[in-house]
Amino acid sequence: MKAAIISLGSVSSKWTRDAMKKYFDSVKNLNLKHIEVNLGSGQDPILYKGEPLEKFDCVYAKGSFKYAMLLRAITSFFSDKAYMPIKDNAFLTVHDKIVTHQELQRHGIPMPKTYLSSGIDAAKEILKKINFPVIMKFPQGTQGKGVMYAESYPSASSLLDALETLKQPVLIQEYIESGERDIRALVVGDRVVAAMERKAVKGEKRANIHMGGKGKAINLDVKSRKIAIKTAAAVGAEICGVDLLRSAKGPVVIEANLSPGLQGITEATGIDVADRIAHYLYQKTKEFVEKEQKMNGDRILPDAGIFNSDKEQQIITGLDFRGDRILLPELVTKMTGLKDDDQVEISAKKGFLKIKKFDVKEV
Repeated sequence: MKAAIISLGSVSSKWTRDAMKKYFDSVKNLNLKHIEVNLGSGQDPILYKGEPLEKFDCVYAKGSFKYAMLLRAITSFFSDKAYMPIKDNAFLTVHDKIVTHQELQRHGIPMPKTYLSSGIDAAKEILKKINFPVIMKFPQGTQGKGVMYAESYPSASSLLDALETLKQPVLIQEYIESGERDIRALVVGDRVVAAMERKAVKGEKRANIHMGGKGKAINLDVKSRKIAIKTAAAVGAEICGVDLLRSAKGPVVIEANLSPGLQGITEATGIDVADRIAHYLYQKTKEFVEKEQKMNGDRILPDAGIFNSDKEQQIITGLDFRGDRILLPELVTKMTGLKDDDQVEISAKKGFLKIKKFDVKEV
């Protein structure tokens, strides 16, 4: 199987690429900066260094918020052509804190109280109604950048005055007292494969490793684990870093990260996180390829005249469920010749199902 990792070439990406080489037949490392997307030009839609991209079975794309639109376009192209652990819409969701908060709120995931204003004057009105200290942050930004702490109304108001020239919206968020500590949970699939507690350096409120924070391994409690997994699923990512705080009311989510750094959490926990990611990618890609091969096999059957025969045909296949309902293979639909306005007679018992077109003449 062939895989590609599309990134900005960070150490974490290189670790993941090297780990993937143990499982995949080939792994290409593609620099995001060299990818070109052609829209409506009639040419190959995705080019790398001016050349069409080859076919891959797995595409793991990630990068900073500056490339959110490009990542979304790339993954949209590959959505039905390769296995991808991150859905195309996840990049626009996670790389905008406003949209992230809305999505998490929609899924009932606990977060600190957050306010968004239309401008500086409106923001100052909000500050008059809430308790201090507060956290102020820009909608875009990672690794703790663009996050400010204000312990009083005058300091918050002064920060807003300074930010006015940037003409950017500002999020105002309640401050959760956590002893300058937060939790990074790394979600892979439906599991938290590693978790660490990060403590900020003296005089700093941000516990991010990139801001000098120090991490130590922890056994994440069940509730926090479930919240982290639910957060990753809510934003459309099977591989995701989720940051949490322990509040008086329980764990709350403060951020999701589609390109989590692996150095700090690997050092803190002793877990080979890159290998956990690579093995998961291999298993999911294998499932994707096997499903594609089965579908391609189904497409070959018409050439054997199976759809032109009135004789009863039998096939052996797996079942596809949509929620609690069985979705019959497309092949079966074509074999029966049934249409959406046909009435059918269904006979069923445990381990048995028969569907027959209902003929009024036989009644």
